[in-house]
Amino acid sequence: MTAATTIFSHRDDAAAASVDALRAAYPQVRGHLDAATCGLPLLGTVVAMQRALQEWQDGAACAVRYGETVERARGLAARVLGVPTSWVATGSQTSVAVGTVAAGLPDGARVVVVEDDFTSVTYPFTQHADRGIEVVAVPLEGLADAVARGCDAVAFSLVASRTGHLADVDAVLEAAHDVGALTLADLTQAAGWLPVTAERFDVTVTSGYKWLSCPRGTAVTTVAPAARDHLRATSAGWYASESPWDGVYGTTPRLAPDARRFDVSPAWLAWVGAVPALEAYAAVDLAGVRDHDVALANAFRAGVDLPPGESAIISLPDPDGAARARLEAAGCRVAGRGGGVRLAFHVWSDAEDVELALASLGTGVI
Repeated sequence: MTAATTIFSHRDDAAAASVDALRAAYPQVRGHLDAATCGLPLLGTVVAMQRALQEWQDGAACAVRYGETVERARGLAARVLGVPTSWVATGSQTSVAVGTVAAGLPDGARVVVVEDDFTSVTYPFTQHADRGIEVVAVPLEGLADAVARGCDAVAFSLVASRTGHLADVDAVLEAAHDVGALTLADLTQAAGWLPVTAERFDVTVTSGYKWLSCPRGTAVTTVAPAARDHLRATSAGWYASESPWDGVYGTTPRLAPDARRFDVSPAWLAWVGAVPALEAYAAVDLAGVRDHDVALANAFRAGVDLPPGESAIISLPDPDGAARARLEAAGCRVAGRGGGVRLAFHVWSDAEDVELALASLGTGVI
């Protein structure tokens, strides 16, 4: 018996039942090891979107009902992220939310970022060089020290997209508190497999189409009350109004008093598909999902002679793309990132997926 087939021999019964229920809500797709790029849709998401498409075709689409759907998703996202609903703004993409934070910084502000972070987290700040915004890029392991040396804001991914490495959140938050810096965390590669509490940060951004299995075009921003007045609602439109249907015309802004002022007009059908996914992740034991995902990742690590880790994402050096080609030839869906091949194990994966990946690589791959 291999390590991959014995990894779940000591699971907590309640957590295991919760995870198994979530697993049953997905289609069975062998070898999909790429949640870090794009998650699989839940069966309920497919049904909901097909129904919505039919209603649209029949001329029965209703903007008011779509709005009710978005509000349902907002409340569910708040549960997943551990914040009050009033903290949640709905949007479409990570970079739009980060751009709102960047636009709210004062001229001459100093921002610390991670040097190889996803560009949706870094690029929005670099666009304000004409205002004297200074962007300081440092290695992930040096992030807290760089913040402690003084800055106005720190922006980073909780889980690194390229490598799967986890940031030292406690150290970063302590340093930011000491210097009075605004904290922005991208939770896109964390929410859905790693229990997170967005309440710890001034702002978080999460694109839902990866680990949360929402359709692309759904993103959530959380904004702590103390941070709201420091941000500029640069994408404000009718949906950011205190009463959206009363705010569709004119020039006098009457924005929502809470985080809804940062809403972006929603892509309706995408949010229809998001609700079943967010319902599932709001109900699941996320600690159990983490344990499931990391156990699979560690079984794979053991198979390629790597020490165990704490992430569901693994990156192997693959400068010529040979390892990725072998994995894909065997039926594994993976990604090439930064000169490596990236594998991401999520709730729909199991020991057979680990065995499939290891068999395709053989020995001596790294």
